[in-house]
Amino acid sequence: MRFFLLFYTFAGSMEERKIIHIDMDAFFASVEQRDRPELRGIPLAVGYDGPRGVVATASYEARSYGVRSAMSMVKAKRLCPHLTVVPGNHVRYKEVSNQVHDIMRDYTDLIEPISLDEAFLDVTENKPGIPLAVDIAREIRQRIRDELHLTASAGISYNKLLAKIASDWRKPDGMTTIHPDRALDFIAQLKVEKLWGVGPRTAERMHYMGVFTGGDLRKVPLQRLTQVFGKMGRMFYDFARGIDLRPVETEWVRKSVGCERTFLEDICKPSVVLIELYHAVEELVRRIAKSDFEGHTLTLKVKYSDFTQITRSLTVQPVLTTKDDLLPVAKRLLGEVVYSADHPIRLLGLSVSNPTLEAMSHKVEWIEGYLEFEDEETD
Repeated sequence: MRFFLLFYTFAGSMEERKIIHIDMDAFFASVEQRDRPELRGIPLAVGYDGPRGVVATASYEARSYGVRSAMSMVKAKRLCPHLTVVPGNHVRYKEVSNQVHDIMRDYTDLIEPISLDEAFLDVTENKPGIPLAVDIAREIRQRIRDELHLTASAGISYNKLLAKIASDWRKPDGMTTIHPDRALDFIAQLKVEKLWGVGPRTAERMHYMGVFTGGDLRKVPLQRLTQVFGKMGRMFYDFARGIDLRPVETEWVRKSVGCERTFLEDICKPSVVLIELYHAVEELVRRIAKSDFEGHTLTLKVKYSDFTQITRSLTVQPVLTTKDDLLPVAKRLLGEVVYSADHPIRLLGLSVSNPTLEAMSHKVEWIEGYLEFEDEETD
């Protein structure tokens, strides 16, 4: 679970913001090991133990063998033949997550949950009146250890970007501070893959441009970055300079509703794919009704047998809430997807987003059902 500590410096103001992020170490696995003594000290993976199972999270004992989150369970067992696999208990994980949040609320009400295992805290004006954010982070980590018998890592810096990076720096059970005076030097030697928003494909494009570190990125003009990466180019330009003005947002607005399913066997016949798409639409309709959500953008997600992944999206004027609304758009998106016996589909997902018809730069919040075939924890 990640909870970052940040110091914000706003343009034109000397006000120093202090925000905390703590990262719960191997959260799902740690909860299982805490609650079940027989699992302590052994290589453990949480997830579905089947041919299409995926590791939701792995204990550090398992990670020493190379087992990682989002890895297929087959590969995980190949790397660690004596791996113990347990199914996820997301009700329990949410209970423990709430307990962590209760501790955090003793210091501030400005909390931005990111997932079950991470959140931001703004402690500029904190309840105990502790002047140093690092001391608050230290107290929170100690209370998590004493009261919940779990460990957490913390990052300390002046914005979300650097605090997130800092919290990962000395995991597990570590704490790192990136001081404003050292931020630019720190970013200069940082691999671009560590920057928020830089996934494998974006990193590949940056590498093609000769950009491998934050220092390399800082040399690229803003015009070039926006030409290649669109609106994200401005963000990368700022990140390379240690600028991240995003506030801690306590109001979590649902941006999307989605579902996805990994199949027991890869599919490639058009008739079968269409049937599965129909089932996905029906499931999405149920989730939309349950959450009372109205969106204008439908996104189709396809993961192939080689784990490569594509998405296709379409924005329409009417809100997408019923099967009659969704199915024609889903079929149109599917028509843009290429698949075959040599390139079959492993996973199919649908989500509705964009409740206000704004640009599709919104954060997508997949509300995934933890299906028996696959679930994941960002860890």
